[in-house]
Amino acid sequence: PLVRLADRYAVGFLFLTLVMAAAAYLATGDHLRILAVLVVATPCPLILAVPVALMSGLSRAAGRGVLLKGGPVLERLSRAHTLVIDKTGTLTHGHAELSGIAVHGGHDENEVLRLAASLDQASGHVIAASITAAARHRHLALTEPAQARETAGEGIAGRVGGHRVIVGGPEYVRRKLGRARLARPQVAAGTVTVAVAIDGKLAGYLFLADSIRPEARGALAAIRRAGIANVVLASGDARPVVARIATELGIAEAHGELSPEDKVRIVLAERQRGPVIMAGDGVNDAPALAAADIGIAMGVRGSPASSEAADAVLLTDRIDRIGESVMIARRSLAIARQSVMAGLGLSVTAMLAAAFGQLPPVQGALVQEAIDLAVILNALRALR
Repeated sequence: PLVRLADRYAVGFLFLTLVMAAAAYLATGDHLRILAVLVVATPCPLILAVPVALMSGLSRAAGRGVLLKGGPVLERLSRAHTLVIDKTGTLTHGHAELSGIAVHGGHDENEVLRLAASLDQASGHVIAASITAAARHRHLALTEPAQARETAGEGIAGRVGGHRVIVGGPEYVRRKLGRARLARPQVAAGTVTVAVAIDGKLAGYLFLADSIRPEARGALAAIRRAGIANVVLASGDARPVVARIATELGIAEAHGELSPEDKVRIVLAERQRGPVIMAGDGVNDAPALAAADIGIAMGVRGSPASSEAADAVLLTDRIDRIGESVMIARRSLAIARQSVMAGLGLSVTAMLAAAFGQLPPVQGALVQEAIDLAVILNALRALR
């Protein structure tokens, strides 16, 4: 759009040039005045500076791991007012991680985790994989399980190094132990609780949660510094979980238990305030990404559908690049406008000098080339 606007302004610049050349000749009768005005007139600040600045901005964003799909995206990004952002895989890692351990009966914390992870090697459940990964992260030596029997979606029981181990949901472990009830700890919303029993007794609980990305707080602060006045959290997860994440990150407006259609409605409502960025990574985010003024997809672990629907793709798994791309877009557009205004000002000044006989045609040609070179070099500053 900015390039098309510059092209329309170039028509007006041509008209101004012809008027000044004609006026110079009519006032003096000197044909060289016409030639000098025509030679020194340069539309390059309009027809070259803007696309050079935009392409430089696109290149700079790509260098920082943000693929912007064309100059129009850069322009819309520079005017963005609101960010609507998904939670899972965007502000959080998108998978459960060990967040805490509570032991019973004098058991050692690492030993409880080691035995649970050893048994969970025989399970195909995603929570079991997270527990095994947490044990390996702590460099615990895992033992091959024996006689493992899994109840799908509930838990697993078996033997690990001479111990009879049961791992699963608290209700599953309670039934296996033959207890009327188990002491249940209080946990935050969105936390998965896994009970562990060793040799017929409750040994402890493992707590897992989809943790917030370490760069999330800094990324949101950078987004606000870039001029995004309003941040909205929109997620399909349970409302208490979404509310907890929003509180921890200082997001004032948060919505949970949303369908893809609900996310689209939120995006369209926010567009009434100004241009909206939508950031997400899943298939369910694709409609909202397409409905936003600028859709930004997490390209590293996001779905192909979200990347196709989005206007921009983060090529690195870092959401702080969103704020950086907004700042790159605003700086690129500011440099483009600066190049146009300065270049046209210099060109009109040189045309006036030529019209008054202060700039002969040959020297005017050199001045014209110098103006062109200056505005192009200035536009290239968007690369930095």
